[in-house]
Amino acid sequence: MIVIENAHVVTVTGDEYPGGHIVIEGDRITAVGPGPAPVTGGERIDARGCLATPGLVNSHHHLYQWASQGLAADNTLFEWLVASYRVWGRMDAEVVAGAASAGLGWLAKSGCTTSTDHHYIFPKGRGDLFAAEIEAARELGVRFQPCRGSMDRGVSDGGLPPDEVVEDIDTIMAETEAAIDRYHDASSGSMLRISVAPCSPFSVTKDLLVRSAELARAKGVRLHTHLAETLDEEQHTLEQFGMTPTEYMDSIGWLGPDVWLAHCVHLHDTDIKRLAETKTGTAHCPSSNARLGAGIARVSALLEAGATVGLGVDGAASAEMVPLAGEIRQAMYFQRAKHGPTALTARQALEMATMGGARCLGRQDEIGSLEAGKLADIALWRVDGFHAAIDDPVVAFGYGGTPPLARLLVGGRTIVRDDTLVSVPQDEVGRRGAAAHRRLMSLAEEVL
Repeated sequence: MIVIENAHVVTVTGDEYPGGHIVIEGDRITAVGPGPAPVTGGERIDARGCLATPGLVNSHHHLYQWASQGLAADNTLFEWLVASYRVWGRMDAEVVAGAASAGLGWLAKSGCTTSTDHHYIFPKGRGDLFAAEIEAARELGVRFQPCRGSMDRGVSDGGLPPDEVVEDIDTIMAETEAAIDRYHDASSGSMLRISVAPCSPFSVTKDLLVRSAELARAKGVRLHTHLAETLDEEQHTLEQFGMTPTEYMDSIGWLGPDVWLAHCVHLHDTDIKRLAETKTGTAHCPSSNARLGAGIARVSALLEAGATVGLGVDGAASAEMVPLAGEIRQAMYFQRAKHGPTALTARQALEMATMGGARCLGRQDEIGSLEAGKLADIALWRVDGFHAAIDDPVVAFGYGGTPPLARLLVGGRTIVRDDTLVSVPQDEVGRRGAAAHRRLMSLAEEVL
């Protein structure tokens, strides 16, 4: 048993307990409430001066991109992709292993207990890339929901990526089904689940989208893709299909409670209404959208309509070194910059980063809030010291620089202690990420 005491506990369900407690038995929370814990014994964690929140949930990422940070630094999304595709096409399992280790370690240091990943490039003869990132997550001890991504529409078929980095549809379907059968664990408390994720409307065929949805629903797993990230994308779908990106996906059965979409920056009022009606989730990635000049997603309007919105850091090559906790502040400030100071509160942004992400991943019954019966995925943030000048601990957490992370627990197991990764030596994880970058740059030297 572990007992956390004297923390300012934010359940994210509407209750807050200054000086509250959390009791953990095994991998589950058994009690949350005000004052001292009504139990004796066990490991006691004095969280005086700390804010206790649910572990953060990263709802969109590309871990392999840790190895290609800094490329095409001043380009739009389409320009950046064209400059990056051939570099990514040279990666191997060793690159992915190092990049995933560093990327997931960095996420953990910013309070993330559960992360998805969208891996959609699989060069032939370069080892088992999907297995490499899964092993990295297992070693670090974070909850993981990788997406077996795909692209089958290269330049010769009217798509954006070069033909050399796409796969044929039969290979994609076979490999995706094999990944689900091998890795997906639907059991309660699972550390590993798989989702299906064709890359984007401008890099996949309609046939792949339809068959992917059929496979995912037959297997009982979730669907994910990029959507409406830029005006270039909208122009592309209007020219190719005569519809906006959201209308196109709706027309082929790709909206629903088992789907979450990355970015959704350029949505029309009718799109927002439809996403809310179908209970389709959105992964908001404010820093990446800003870095690429894509725009600011209409998060306030989505929330007002009742739609599900989570937060994601996106790939490290389009949001270099961005911590997930920092996206809480970015999301809040961007909405306020555009729509005024009441557009998004610190508590709403925190809910997006926790319960919003849990809903996107279909795990809201197990993670995303601090409640008895839920998994013990918990972050303790130090809001004493410099942050003590702010009376409201949630405001202290959400505004300005993110407070130090005192403890991060995944299923009751400590992953980060005193702002340092402890499940795997932090310095070793950093070295792996740097080595992955050097290796990829060497492998891709001829195309740089």
